[in-house]
Amino acid sequence: MALYLVTGGAGFIGSNIVHELLARGERVRVMDNFSTGRRSNLSGVLKDIELFPGDLRDLNACYCAVRGVDYVLHQGAIPSVQRSVDDPATTNDANITGTLNILIAARGTQVKRLVYASSSAIYGDSPSLPKREDLPPNPKSPYAVSKLAAEYYCRTFTEIYGLETVSLRYFNVFGPRQDPASHYAAVIPLFIKAMLAGRQPVIYGDGLQSRDFTYVANNVQANLLAATADGVAGEVFNIACGQRYNLLELVAALNDILGTDIEPTFAPPRPGDVTHSLADISRAQDRLGYSVTVDFRTGLEKTVEWYRRVEEH
Repeated sequence: MALYLVTGGAGFIGSNIVHELLARGERVRVMDNFSTGRRSNLSGVLKDIELFPGDLRDLNACYCAVRGVDYVLHQGAIPSVQRSVDDPATTNDANITGTLNILIAARGTQVKRLVYASSSAIYGDSPSLPKREDLPPNPKSPYAVSKLAAEYYCRTFTEIYGLETVSLRYFNVFGPRQDPASHYAAVIPLFIKAMLAGRQPVIYGDGLQSRDFTYVANNVQANLLAATADGVAGEVFNIACGQRYNLLELVAALNDILGTDIEPTFAPPRPGDVTHSLADISRAQDRLGYSVTVDFRTGLEKTVEWYRRVEEH
């Protein structure tokens, strides 16, 4: 059994990774400062993991967290474009300095590989679709800058220090345990929460902006593949479904699943938001053995079902 460290393991994607690792019989250590992660995301498995309440910005905490670890799945970050626009300094500290610290701590240890959660935000508003990994980066927000800088640190640590790293560029991830209550919540949980309550979801812009919405199980699979795939150290991969849907189509799909007929309301576009996003996932398919295990519609149905259960309790 390998020992996996999941940074940000009490967060949305991190906790989904933790549950899957445990289901596969692996040993799991979680590092989280609970600024955006929640203990409730780990309810039912706290007795099965090593919980390390530490902050990535604390280098000593990072040294302690990586001790004896085989693989690091680095999900810990402040994950919001809008929050980075409001507070770029904190995003920089958590996402760039935090990643640098975990890399420094992992260097020269028995860590076999660090898998880094990057973002499609690094592509910016390039009109080129689909987004390929060799497209020139064009970050449009402090969040995107932070994700790109941390990617460069990962590649540099592979090249200079021999610490194997792989960066996964997530597109718009959704699914169970994603927080709809935050001021900076992502669009799908916000829309589901509003529409479950019979309220109109708010679209910033005309609703024609499109996203490669990706159910979280696909990202979990990608992390576990990237940890052990041969010959991919230092590389970057898009992780998504290779299909895009606009926000009007999202509302229509949710109405269909919920059996409702709720119209959205519209507000002005927000700064830093990207208009269209679509991934070319062929590199991940070829090099990692990645495949889309849960499609958009099935993922939406699973997510609505999860939020319904949460609302009932």
